[in-house]
Amino acid sequence: MEILAPAGNYESALAALNNGANAIYLGLASSFSARQGAGNFDEEAFRAILLQAHLCKAKVYVALNTVIKEGGAELDNFFKDLLFAWNAGADAIILQDPFLGKIVHTAYPEILLHLSTQAGVCTIEGAKFAKECGFTRVILARETPLSEIQKIASFIETETFVHGALCTCFSGQCYFSSFAGGNSGNRGRCKQPCRKLYAYNRNGNIDKNYALSLSDLCVGEDIQRLINAGVVSFKIEGRMRRAEYVAAAVRYYRAILDGESNTAERLSDLKRTYNRGNYTKGLAFGQDKRFLSTSIQGHLGEKIGVVKVVNQAYFIDSSFRPQKGDGFKIIRDGIEVGGASFVKLQGKGFIIDSKTRLKNGDSVFITTDTAVNARVLAAERKGKLALELYFAEGEKACAIWCNESIESDTILQSAQNRPLTEEEIRSCFFKTDGLPMDVALNVILKGNVFIPKSELNAFRRKVYAYVCDKIRSYGRIALTKEKLQPLTTLKAGRNAKTAVIAENFEGIAADIAIFKPQNYVDELPISFLEGSFEKYLYYPAFATAEDIQSLANWIKAYKLEGIYAENYGGITFAKEHNIKLFAGTGFNITNRQSLSVLLDNACLSYYAISKELNVKESEALMSDKAFALSSGGLKIMDLCYCPFGKTCAKCDKKSVYILTDENGREFPVRRYVSASGECRFEVYNYAQLIGVGLKNAGQLLDLTLEKSPQNAYSVKDDEAAQKAIYENYTSGHYKRGVL
Repeated sequence: MEILAPAGNYESALAALNNGANAIYLGLASSFSARQGAGNFDEEAFRAILLQAHLCKAKVYVALNTVIKEGGAELDNFFKDLLFAWNAGADAIILQDPFLGKIVHTAYPEILLHLSTQAGVCTIEGAKFAKECGFTRVILARETPLSEIQKIASFIETETFVHGALCTCFSGQCYFSSFAGGNSGNRGRCKQPCRKLYAYNRNGNIDKNYALSLSDLCVGEDIQRLINAGVVSFKIEGRMRRAEYVAAAVRYYRAILDGESNTAERLSDLKRTYNRGNYTKGLAFGQDKRFLSTSIQGHLGEKIGVVKVVNQAYFIDSSFRPQKGDGFKIIRDGIEVGGASFVKLQGKGFIIDSKTRLKNGDSVFITTDTAVNARVLAAERKGKLALELYFAEGEKACAIWCNESIESDTILQSAQNRPLTEEEIRSCFFKTDGLPMDVALNVILKGNVFIPKSELNAFRRKVYAYVCDKIRSYGRIALTKEKLQPLTTLKAGRNAKTAVIAENFEGIAADIAIFKPQNYVDELPISFLEGSFEKYLYYPAFATAEDIQSLANWIKAYKLEGIYAENYGGITFAKEHNIKLFAGTGFNITNRQSLSVLLDNACLSYYAISKELNVKESEALMSDKAFALSSGGLKIMDLCYCPFGKTCAKCDKKSVYILTDENGREFPVRRYVSASGECRFEVYNYAQLIGVGLKNAGQLLDLTLEKSPQNAYSVKDDEAAQKAIYENYTSGHYKRGVL
């Protein structure tokens, strides 16, 4: 069982290793990490942390888990980083794009690949496709239910999140930051607009809160249920968080897995380093009451008392004894009202100071506990290194490590005066020059040996340099780029077809109809079944086993052409049911290498390019199967939970809600019902997409929210008319693209 810890920088990596992590995951400074805002690692720091980890028998996984664009040498730089990381000694590479993974696996089968949570694996179908592409492990979407986790874990090595921040959107399908400000989460640059204030128009509500913000995940003792399901790696989120958080999180889960009795104390430490929302168990076990954190944003800490106003001072009656540097957050009626700092100890409590006027009964939470921070960062962990040292007169000194021999540069001479002693050898080799290792020595000394102190030190450095290089990189033979196949040249062609995503197809004469159900157990509409177009069913990014079965039943009953899939699991589904696949925008096709692998699937009929590309970036991806979003709605998030806390008895059950931000922008939120009866939600951009599509690509219109989709369809080739029917509109990313 593996505790896998985040390493946003070198300090956090050390904190994780020193507190017992079995593995760490990190990004390189050059690019392609889904956490571009983290410190990340340049080549020198990366090699150093590899050595630290491998000396401690821990593993290092490198995240190259963003989508890679065509042009600008991105693909070349991606493969450069990939080969550098592996040759330097990385234990596995984390990728978002399974198609690139298949290319890597074909060229370099020795590289271990883990499929990122950004790929959205949440079903056995997705896991099958990952394995087909050469991945040895899948990092599951956080929304994956326990029943599906068990199926997947029996098929492929499985990693799940157990602690840290939760994305409100289904993994890999968030375009909110992208369309809100041009910073793509799929490119590692998410600006977290989901953590801002919003209001849902539900049951007459107009008050704004942190409507999209989720509590931090804390599986805690329920990790045993994941163990029983077959999960082998337990991931802590937090490459953007501080070292003390990483240390405390690892200590907590280390205590649980090791069966220690101090888990309550360890959890308290963890809460004080970072805690949003007092934690949720997450969606694997079903949505709980603490899943949403709508009242308080950011670090809550741990409650240690309440305010008592005494002689105009703020006294806290508490057994806790703070010290200089400690910080506090004040909560009143469940709402954050301000911060506070420690002033002095007094009687059976202490005095705090705050710029906010505090009241009797205000709750006090500690958010910076300097004593806890110092304690969790004080841990030290060393590796074990066993050496046999052989010093014999007239021979070269020799060190034997793991059946390998390292010899000195010179032959040992006979001592004229005082010979070399075993104690001097031990004293020299116990100096590890800061390397985190305890050295066990077996010294064999024969004859009256003389060696100058400088040469003895040089031999020690030579031995440790050799050993450390082997430990760091496992002595790998460097892989080279020559094994890669050249870039694929796409077959030229033009697609003049029109495809429409909608619930109702009355009056629509498209070439392809993609029916998006409002309820996955309802009957299919007559306007869809009797239309003279190719018929595809919408396969959502997050689909449970029940949803997939419902899709299969519809396809069999009505002999439909295929599915429009937003999840890679749709490829497996299409193959197993012998139907056609329309690969949707959720596949995030952004480069020709990935596209070439997709096109190798015989089931593929069409594909949509990513909605985050500009015109120039899109041109390289055109073929007679290509589609591009041209007009209609822009879906920016999939919410796989109830944003209203599952208060079903009070729910007005609207088909579409409005989410209003601080600037008054209104984002439609479509509610639909899964085959198991659970409500799910899709957030659309406040402005509709306008345009006539791209040259050589088919037009893809999302008219799901249109009350009269035939009207929107009728102006698909008239941008001016589109502006007239849409109150707010945008050209998307076609003109500027995203970072």
